Amino acid sequence: MTVYFIGAGPGAADLITVRGQKLVERCAVCLYAGSLVPEEIVACAPDDALVMDTAPMHLDEIIAEIEKAQAQGKDVARVHSGDPSIYGAIAEQMRRLDVLGIDYEVVPGVPAFAGAAARLKAELTLPEIAQTIIITRTGMKASSMPEHETLDVLGRSRATLAIHLSIRNLDHVRRTLEPYYGEGCPVIIAYRATWPDELYIRTTLSEMREEVRKAKITRTALILVGPVFGEAEFRDSDLYNADYSHVLRNRGKKKAVG
Repeated sequence: MTVYFIGAGPGAADLITVRGQKLVERCAVCLYAGSLVPEEIVACAPDDALVMDTAPMHLDEIIAEIEKAQAQGKDVARVHSGDPSIYGAIAEQMRRLDVLGIDYEVVPGVPAFAGAAARLKAELTLPEIAQTIIITRTGMKASSMPEHETLDVLGRSRATLAIHLSIRNLDHVRRTLEPYYGEGCPVIIAYRATWPDELYIRTTLSEMREEVRKAKITRTALILVGPVFGEAEFRDSDLYNADYSHVLRNRGKKKAVG
């Protein structure tokens, strides 16, 4: 048997990959993170499949269910939100499976920041404005941040930031980033990106806390920071520049042979 760690995407049921959906459709056991994965995604599981919401379960209980499936020779669809490689807590599960000798594979999914950018019709990397995206969070109740990855260190880059798990830490985000981005830097608060009740708040570093308070958002929101979300003036990229040549588009014609 095999355990498949499947990225379900940011919320919309049709954003799961074809590979991921096919695995859910055939696996006899489906363990999904119900707090962030919509039920529509696991509704395609076989009629006789065991489908369990793992939101109220701890790690030992989840691994125990996987062991039961192994004993019965049943494949497991372990469905996580977004892409499981980003804050997916799959490493600790895979470590347990390695000890138990249980085979597993990982199926990527659409990450939340990409889903939000698509809904905003925004490009996160603009020529001469930003060419780097940093996916991070701030230290709160969960594990602390490594000292070389604090928001102060990362903010000095002035890159496009996608800050997870920090909607209750907005004062810290503002104070830390304003020296580098400026108080008027554009911010997008993406609440439940791609879900039916999604909400996007266009604001600034200085005003975001008040806007979030008005909207009564306390969880499941992504903080996007950077000049790419404003009315930035940028030049066209060289990718489609008629005067720019590369291996697939040479400038001029090749000389005739002979």
